[in-house]
Amino acid sequence: MDGIRATRAGRFLDLRALACLDHLRFSTRHRIEGSYSGRHSSRRQGGAGEFVDFREYVEGEDLRRLDWKVLARTGRAYLRLYRDETNLACTLAIDASGSMRFAGRGAGGVRGSKLEYAQYLATALSHVITRQQDQAGLALLAEGLEAHVPPGSTPAHAAGIQRAIEGIETRPVTDLATGLRELFGRVVSRGVLVVMSDFLVDDLERVFASVRLFRHRHWEVVILHLVDPDEERLPEGLAYRFVGLEDEGQVDCSPAEIRGLYEERFAAYAGAVRTLALAAGCDYRWVSTAVPYLQTLGGFLVERSL
Repeated sequence: MDGIRATRAGRFLDLRALACLDHLRFSTRHRIEGSYSGRHSSRRQGGAGEFVDFREYVEGEDLRRLDWKVLARTGRAYLRLYRDETNLACTLAIDASGSMRFAGRGAGGVRGSKLEYAQYLATALSHVITRQQDQAGLALLAEGLEAHVPPGSTPAHAAGIQRAIEGIETRPVTDLATGLRELFGRVVSRGVLVVMSDFLVDDLERVFASVRLFRHRHWEVVILHLVDPDEERLPEGLAYRFVGLEDEGQVDCSPAEIRGLYEERFAAYAGAVRTLALAAGCDYRWVSTAVPYLQTLGGFLVERSL
């Protein structure tokens, strides 16, 4: 976990709050590859319906697939697994650029930063994925691929990922496109890539060229576009000093003079992120940091299960 500062786990993991999502599962929308230990369609052809293994039952799964003979004999609930099923291996890629430190103001004062929102969301998602005995991994994207934790499913692995997520710090210089390209060079099997970023980069085309590498290898890619509402519009007031979070310097101006142009350009930029994501065959979701992360995750899981 080079590049990530290890800390005590717990800040971003609220098991009591996550209990409301116990009935939900992270589902794939495309066929994937993996070992036979999950509930997702496999890309492997042939042998459909052939029994290969047992796996312990997880609450909420289809009871029709229980092996009742094993239950009667051992008192433990197991599912029968077949060759057309596979586990999910999901890599959570988090943008650690300086712009992710931005935090706007809500009704109760200053909101958490975009990075903190991503940390809560990624921690919760890693819990949901590993709880259903699938695999979660982590990639930290900054100047390049700062750190990579391959997917795993054990409780110890999940705890390690959650500690790593808690220790993420932003970097002053970032290159999201290079980080994704380096990650692509590290992974072998197909899986699901979830990218959490504000996508405030100089060259969007270059970033999505890297994303398309995963899509060409038949990965499922989910784009979670994090936006703070205060980024969509400039504040009211006569004069402000705006300071860049990635060493861009500072600008003194009156928001009223540029408000219309700023909002128009921000909307166009955000629209470009969505357009490029969909054109690459990604699952795109706008994520407002004003919406509680559990609400965002719950809606996301429900939507993918339909």
